[in-house]
Amino acid sequence: MTPISYQGAITIPIAVIAKGLLGVLGDSSTTLLLAIVLFTALITLLNRLLNITFINNNTFLTGLFTVSPVWFITRILGALFIVMAFFNVGPEAIYSSNTGALVLNDLLPVLLCVFIFAGMLLPLLLNFGLLELFGTLLTKVMRPVFNLPGRSAIDCMASWLGDGSVGILLTSKQYESRFYTQREAAVIGTTFSAVSITFSLVVISQVKLEHLFVPFYLAVCAAGLIAAIVVPKLPPLCWKKDHYINGEKRSKEDELTPEGHNVFSWGLANALHRADNSTGFKATFIDGIKNVIDMVFGVIPVIMAIGTIALVVAEYTPIFDYLGYPFIPFLELLHIPEATEASKTIVVGFADMFIPSILAASIESDMTRFVIAAMSVTQLIYMSEVGALMLGSKIPINAIELFVIFILRTLVTLPVIAGIAHLIF
Repeated sequence: MTPISYQGAITIPIAVIAKGLLGVLGDSSTTLLLAIVLFTALITLLNRLLNITFINNNTFLTGLFTVSPVWFITRILGALFIVMAFFNVGPEAIYSSNTGALVLNDLLPVLLCVFIFAGMLLPLLLNFGLLELFGTLLTKVMRPVFNLPGRSAIDCMASWLGDGSVGILLTSKQYESRFYTQREAAVIGTTFSAVSITFSLVVISQVKLEHLFVPFYLAVCAAGLIAAIVVPKLPPLCWKKDHYINGEKRSKEDELTPEGHNVFSWGLANALHRADNSTGFKATFIDGIKNVIDMVFGVIPVIMAIGTIALVVAEYTPIFDYLGYPFIPFLELLHIPEATEASKTIVVGFADMFIPSILAASIESDMTRFVIAAMSVTQLIYMSEVGALMLGSKIPINAIELFVIFILRTLVTLPVIAGIAHLIF
């Protein structure tokens, strides 16, 4: 996760390696994805019908293939959608280049490569003391400002420099390991899974304002910081319990520095204790393999299903247009030009982050395009990736709550971005 300069951009090695694997796989990545999603659906179906003993006797496989009715239907839908998108059969709304084919060809291959390396390398981040050291050092900042543990800063950095999906996977694993409470995991997943610098550049380029990248990214950071402070204090996030995954309450004493230690020495002691108790190479490798299997077979079918449905709704129904109408007076109040056109892009970002920028390309006002691009990045939650990842993880949050958080983030960040836009234009 160390920031590096690669091909003129700041990124992290894991993103570079994932991109390299994507280049090696080429077109075969979609065939591999088809096999993965069909295999997952088939085994889940057979296990539900036949109650396979081999799976039920293995805790890991039980967690992977014994799912609730909702996730069972989601996996079956994911399999149907990927077959339609791969073979171009069925309703065009499902397999078109703006819906199922977009998820299959553009989104899933990237996620597959990220999952493989992030999953394998995640135990190195979690099991050898890094989070204990930085978690203790940064608690003095993260707890007063965001009411979060210090280790959440690592999640944010992983997202900011690499990929939002890495941050969510890291958060989910931390929640499962009882380092985060329900509230903390939900807040971190919906607030700190920031869009990478690289993708932000793609968004601003799409609206033909790449010469304004620095003020654009400063606007994104400012709006994101304010949203991170405000939104977790509002429902539904403030209603989440400060209980760990096993039901235990978080104790304030968990983060106290004991007598005879300063913050650094206590962080170092915790880190060394964690490293001393870490498992050997074989167990770490097996942990990595399990992570990869869990992500690839558990999450990819969910993203295929939910991502496709969200994009079909965005592309073929006026629902997001109607949902955008209430924002017209708000945009006019903020003196944003072409408010009616801009309103159509606001809620559609819930389906996919990139759609608002595509729609904004036809808007004449530079200022409006700037606002839409920055807003789409700070909204964070979009169902074609981050939302589906959150729903597919064990983080305690549902689709309705995600939509409410999305709207809250929009309402909080829009005035900040508009204010900065007025200073620039």
